[in-house]
Amino acid sequence: MVLSKIASQSDVSVHSTFSSRYVRESLPRYKMPENSIPKEAAFQIINDELMLDGNPRLNLASFVTTWMEPECDKLIMDSINKNYVDMDEYPVTTELQNRCVNIIAHLFNAPLGESEAAVGVGTVGSSEAIMLAGLAFKRKWQNKRKAEGKPYDKPNIVTGANVQVCWEKFARYFEVELKEVKLTEDYYVMDPVKAAEMVDENTICVAAILGYTLNGEFEDVKLLNDLLVEKNRITGWDTPIHVDAASGGFIAPFLWPDLEWDFRLPLVKSINVSGHKYGLVYAGVGWVIWRSKEDLPEELIFHINYLGTDQPTFTLNFSKGSSQIIAQYYQLIRLGYEGYRNVMENCHENAMMLKEGLEKTGRFKIVSKDIGVPLVAFSLVDKSWGHDEFEIAETLRRFGWIVPAYTMPADAKHITVLRVVIREDFSRTLAERLVRDITKVLHELDSLPAKLSAKISGKINDTEAGKNGTTVVKKTAAETQREITTYWKNFVTAKKSNRNKIC
Repeated sequence: MVLSKIASQSDVSVHSTFSSRYVRESLPRYKMPENSIPKEAAFQIINDELMLDGNPRLNLASFVTTWMEPECDKLIMDSINKNYVDMDEYPVTTELQNRCVNIIAHLFNAPLGESEAAVGVGTVGSSEAIMLAGLAFKRKWQNKRKAEGKPYDKPNIVTGANVQVCWEKFARYFEVELKEVKLTEDYYVMDPVKAAEMVDENTICVAAILGYTLNGEFEDVKLLNDLLVEKNRITGWDTPIHVDAASGGFIAPFLWPDLEWDFRLPLVKSINVSGHKYGLVYAGVGWVIWRSKEDLPEELIFHINYLGTDQPTFTLNFSKGSSQIIAQYYQLIRLGYEGYRNVMENCHENAMMLKEGLEKTGRFKIVSKDIGVPLVAFSLVDKSWGHDEFEIAETLRRFGWIVPAYTMPADAKHITVLRVVIREDFSRTLAERLVRDITKVLHELDSLPAKLSAKISGKINDTEAGKNGTTVVKKTAAETQREITTYWKNFVTAKKSNRNKIC
């Protein structure tokens, strides 16, 4: 029986949303309203509030894709109502995911036979992919320790202190000790020598990063592999490597194909990559690829049959959309190797142009590398200027640019950096305009009085008699900068927090 009801007054559409009582009267923000409102009013209320968001194209903090071709946008909208997990109902979507896995596995030089299928899965991003890879390493290590009659309750993983927070989540959620290689000034990635020294019999894997988030640098996976091969030979262990290629996995094969970081190295057992970064797909898709079936323990794979057929699944979630999987396949066949290479070369060239423009100002030190993710990370040369990187980032917002300022990880926290990520939709014209706007900001700040940071610096560095006749110990430049950076970081965070409060 079809249920129906007479439309209430609140169901009636209004011609002018702005003059309707639904706009004049406040809706509850954290409770569901008692009555319905017209669809036009609901749309206008939400659309108006979203206008206060930043422009995604000018969000230079994000690696995530913000533009795709209209044809792909249409494919995404046409498949937005498909649940990926319904493999029996949507077999073609499942086939497209399998094709993506195999294409990416070959891109990463997986040692596959002529007709051998690759081992991998699509995820909602690299965070889920890393969780799955970590679980595989942990279970395989535990199984080996059990078979040898050895303790298996204290697994650890070796990473640099520069890893993305998802590695810390994995360690905490799945009870694995995280052993971090500390960073040093002017060397902001994991040192392979120190990493190999930290490996012990309880190490389930060493995680290397191909494209450090903060400065784009590739870690030396080849050297790490060679060091671990030798250590494994001496100790009898078989410590493997996972490569977190979230940012660099779709860059290195096209710009530096001879760089050995992937399955060409024997100890690399799994690799994750973000499709929604330089895979050129909107947010919501990542991939994890294993070297072979032996590297993914069978007991981690679940088999379900209540959707119509036997379906193997190895994910942390269940239901998810199909759109991003389909969009990834579109990009892989639409662009091909040639297209991806052209896009990455263009991004790299624009990054180099932006770098040169910033260097010409004479005000910045570049801390990013030419070989790596196409981004430019830079910090002020003159730390006594009276203004800092956080103030530059805040002032640039007036021009529409979203450029993040942040401090480096442990043991390099006194270094403050600005970072511009170069994506496919960031043109050379925009890069030139950004340099001009940064120059304007510098000149504007030059004309303003030094902020409190300069006064703090002066007070910290002056050696003078205290009120009680005690001597104030003069601090080093690094200690002074660390205190100033902490002060301004807290100041800007508090300012943003107050600005975002809902009245």
